[in-house]
Amino acid sequence: MPYSVNLQSFLCYTAVLVTFNLHIAHQSGDFHKKIMNSPSPQLHWIENDEPRSCRWHAENGAPPPKRVQIADDRMNTETAYKLACEGTALLWRGDFHNGKQLLQSLARRIDKKPASKKAKIPTSASEAFHLYRQAQSQRARVLAMVLIPFEADYGISLRRAPDVRLACTEVYGPPSDAFVASLRELLGLIGAHEWRKNGVAIKALDAKIHPYYGVFSPVRGEYIDLVAKAPLPSTELAFDIGVGTGVLSAILAKRGVKKIVATDQDKRALACANENLQTLGFLNQVTLQETDLFPEGRAPLVVCNPPWVPARPNSPIEYAVYDPDSQMLKRFLAGVAEHLAPHGEAWLIMSDFAQHLGLRSSEEFFSWIDAGGLTVIGKMDIKPQHAKSTDATDPLHAARVKEVTSLWRLKLK
Repeated sequence: MPYSVNLQSFLCYTAVLVTFNLHIAHQSGDFHKKIMNSPSPQLHWIENDEPRSCRWHAENGAPPPKRVQIADDRMNTETAYKLACEGTALLWRGDFHNGKQLLQSLARRIDKKPASKKAKIPTSASEAFHLYRQAQSQRARVLAMVLIPFEADYGISLRRAPDVRLACTEVYGPPSDAFVASLRELLGLIGAHEWRKNGVAIKALDAKIHPYYGVFSPVRGEYIDLVAKAPLPSTELAFDIGVGTGVLSAILAKRGVKKIVATDQDKRALACANENLQTLGFLNQVTLQETDLFPEGRAPLVVCNPPWVPARPNSPIEYAVYDPDSQMLKRFLAGVAEHLAPHGEAWLIMSDFAQHLGLRSSEEFFSWIDAGGLTVIGKMDIKPQHAKSTDATDPLHAARVKEVTSLWRLKLK
């Protein structure tokens, strides 16, 4: 039976990825460094018959739109949709809340667009997934065409504009000069600020974790429960590879591990973990290191929760979910033996979602374990508990209902 791709189910997905700060931003470090070290691009447009320009900013590194048109409250959804689809950005000069409503109307317009008669009907899970990702990418490009001007202090000089200075400072750093960014990105920052302020309740900690923008929020608690229950091979030392929010380091510390060395390449993740671990009272047990994968030395326990889906991310924030060609997974399995103490264990927390999508085979997975000089000594499974796992309208539902999250216990051969 062909897999069904229902575009209406895409409505919230990308917004969730933006507003949910993502854990294990491990591989996004280089992406952010390239953005930060490159010259500031400029956005150019004509307004009141005069050429104007301003610094352009996009967290995903997208170049500034080549065509820009001034837009305000008089613009209707159909006109905005046509211009955005053609690649013309809309620099908003109207009421801020009306701009938000226009963006929401555009999202509804995209999701209600009737499928083309020539549209390909997927006949496999992998085809359905690639069409799903393609639709997400196209949707994101259109919605990113509504732009907002920022003053040098992160103020927004539009009617009914909220005070976003704190949310912007948390992500962009201290203000410097005026710039233009997409309204969609700004709403992501605002959502991230709320998650950071309110936190995410972690049952295994009996406390909250406060995620930063760009650092994966531990909203899928099943993988945390696995780490909280797996039998510890030692309480002397552990390595946490890809620390993210610090949630797994906190679990290990609460379980009595005396010393934990936690690594990440992303500065936001390290700052986020530092704050969370300090708040929870575990910072004296955890040493944070900015490094690629492994710290120096060996440990009796090495824990890693890499991105689960071997596909290309469309933005830095997606590096926690998508791992092109399973690169991080393969590098972890190829290198962990050199950092594992004799009789120690490597804990690999993975979902088998990719297998059910036809993106990675079980044979490949086991071959990487074998090639790394490792063998499986145990496995703990848990079914996903998130909303999409029971959503029959989700285009990937056939794969999601089969998904299992596992903690693989590996040791040296």
